Amino acid sequence: MKRLLVTGGAGFIGSNFVRYVLNKYPDYRVIAFDALTYAGNLDNFQDLWDNPNFQFFQGRIEDATIVDNLARNVDAILNFAAESHNDRAILDPETAVRSNFNGVCVLLEAARKFGHERFLQVSTDEVYGSTTDVFIEGGPLEPNQPYSAAKAGGELMVRAYNVTFGVPTIVTRGSNTFGPYHYPEKLIPLFITNAIDDLPLPVYGDGKQVREWMYVLDHCKGIDIAFHQGTPGEVYNVGGDPSCERFNIDVTKQILTYLNKPESLIRYVQDRPGHDRRYAMDCTKLRALGFDPETDFEKRLEETVRWYAENEAWWRKIKEKQADYKAFMDKWYAERK
Repeated sequence: MKRLLVTGGAGFIGSNFVRYVLNKYPDYRVIAFDALTYAGNLDNFQDLWDNPNFQFFQGRIEDATIVDNLARNVDAILNFAAESHNDRAILDPETAVRSNFNGVCVLLEAARKFGHERFLQVSTDEVYGSTTDVFIEGGPLEPNQPYSAAKAGGELMVRAYNVTFGVPTIVTRGSNTFGPYHYPEKLIPLFITNAIDDLPLPVYGDGKQVREWMYVLDHCKGIDIAFHQGTPGEVYNVGGDPSCERFNIDVTKQILTYLNKPESLIRYVQDRPGHDRRYAMDCTKLRALGFDPETDFEKRLEETVRWYAENEAWWRKIKEKQADYKAFMDKWYAERK
């Protein structure tokens, strides 16, 4: 499995994974494939273009023709491609379904057709719904929003291709992830960049939603372990340590502290529909294979704040010049007032 097709490779976690693989496995060849919609960003590859083991192609995973042309020349597919933002999926559920379900079906068929050694689907803890306990891989899927429902549907098709056709599949369900190259519409990158510019930080509801945070390189390590060591047909939770659970409002205040900004920038806004109250995962299954995520959330958060402060050109190009970003933010937060 040395020739990999990484779909969604120009996105946040995908681009970090591409870089991680090329650094860890110098004899691997990686093809990154991405539609380059609003969150796909070629600037995420600025240090990879001269690597002879790296290639990039643009296209959508729903396009069977281009998928087949790429898939015939690789040993495995790792699917990071998704319409990944809950808020956008609420405004446009159909687009989420096309990517998160229909596109997965196209990729699975390619894996079956070309006899791939492995197909890995990157999913999310949000397929479980909300909990007062912890999520375990065999637990029920109870998604509460269009994004997570479409991801759950994609997972079920992955299972079907494993059981029906024998495709050697793996599913990973990741917890909330943060770090460099994160598109600035999600909580941590949005709040860091807003705070730098002394703009309001829009906190949903009372800010008491609980998330289990994981640094992006830990997420990449978890996917790497599941891909190489996991058992085909299995699902693996990939989460931060339980000590990394935080209220959203506490994360917000910590960001302000690192940037020496006042808490008066916090603006409480109307909560989004179907907002899950708490996510927490049991990662015993993946830990048994050697997964050991970072436990110092504050250290990694401070590093992330510093990265955005030192890489303003990367995110200003998005926030100040990308029409899609401004159109979405204006529409979404106008309805939250």
